[in-house]
This record gives sequence, C-alpha cells and structure tokens, in this order.
Amino acid sequence: MEKIIFYIIAVLMIVFAIAAVSSRKILRAVMYLLFVLIGISGIYFLIDYSFLGAIQIVVYGGGVVVLFIFSVLLIHHIELELEVTPLKKKISAGILSAVGLGITLWAILTYSFKTVNSYQSIEVAEIGRKLLSYEDGGYILPFEVISILLLAVMIGAIVIAKGKKLGLKEGEDGLENRE
Repeated sequence: MEKIIFYIIAVLMIVFAIAAVSSRKILRAVMYLLFVLIGISGIYFLIDYSFLGAIQIVVYGGGVVVLFIFSVLLIHHIELELEVTPLKKKISAGILSAVGLGITLWAILTYSFKTVNSYQSIEVAEIGRKLLSYEDGGYILPFEVISILLLAVMIGAIVIAKGKKLGLKEGEDGLENRE
C-alpha cells in the first residue's frame, strides 16, 4: 500500500513540476510549485518523518510560496505571461538536466549504503533543545545566521517591490538617453 501511495505522490509531483516550469502564467507556475512542495512533505510523512513534513509545509509551502505570490502581485500583473523560451535554450536545459540526472543516479548506485538495525525515535522537544543550544553540538549560530539571511531577503524583496532606484528623481531611470 505504501508503494502505491509513493508512486501516486511521485507522479503528481513530476506532473506539477513539469507544469511549473512550462507554464507561461507566472502565478500558475507558483501555484504548481506549491503542489510540488506539498508532495515532498507527503513523502516525508510517508516515511514517518513527521517533523520534516510539517516544516516542509510551514516553511516552504506557507512561507516561501507566500513570498513568491506577494512578489508576483507587487511587481508584475497577476496574469503576466512569460516570454517563450527559444528552442536552443530548451535543448541545452534538457541536456544539462539529463547530465545532472545521470551524475545523481551514478552517485546513488555506486555508493555502498549501510543498513542500520536500530531505530531510535527523537522527540520534537529534543530537536528544539539542539536547535537553540549554544554548547557543543548546538545549532544556535546557524539558526541566527539563517534568520539574518531571511531578513536580508525580505529587505531585498521590499527594495525590488518598490521599483524605483533610490536617489533618482521622478521620471529618471538611471540610463543614458539612447537614440
């Protein structure tokens, strides 16, 4: 039964991923990306990683996709159509994707995975203690660095959404007049 559910989720993720990269409507592409991210969380729930599944939904499904939607709504028209990609770029992207897939499959197939016989359950409270610990094995520094990075991303999104360069007068775009 788990195999059937896995294959259903995997097929849905592949379909929505293809739809996300091939859609010409930018808002639809973001929504297809949301379904792919929810599918990833479904895989996490399927293999009994409930914490990672919940984090996937909250952080990526809730946070990142909402930021994408806000940026689309602030910067572009809601039904903005992206330009058609030239065939040369499609072919080169396909070749690079096939090479990346080949390297990934080669790495997976040639690596000798070791099986672990003991399964140890970790409580969410223990994960929280490790995340916020400043002692050996704690992750408070990377946690704070990521929060500063997210703050910088939010400031960058606000600057981009504002649309005008700072220090320029109304009507100036910073480019020389080309005739």
